[in-house]
Amino acid sequence: MNKLLIILAGAGLLTLGGCASMDNMASSDTPATQAAATPGISPEAQAALTQAEADAAEAAKAKAQWTTTDIALKAAKAAAKTGDSAAVLKNAKFASAEAKLSIEQMSYPSTDVFK
Repeated sequence: MNKLLIILAGAGLLTLGGCASMDNMASSDTPATQAAATPGISPEAQAALTQAEADAAEAAKAKAQWTTTDIALKAAKAAAKTGDSAAVLKNAKFASAEAKLSIEQMSYPSTDVFK
């Protein structure tokens, strides 16, 4: 009974994890189109947004991207469309930090419990 619950919980987590990473595969926005579409934000905010997009792409490529990275990046893009530089900076820096941490987590030792 215990093994069955563990297997079902693991299958549920794998399913949810797969759904979270599918959003990035459908996105066709490139940093160049983002830069052209956001003329109302400061250069510092634009640089932070570009860096966050690059970091998120690297995490997605490593199949290590967290859902919080995607949420913060979407919030930064939405703020860029409205011209809110402060919100872009806040969300882009958070997204970039989360992406870097998710990649770093890949080097942590395994927790093999089921030997």
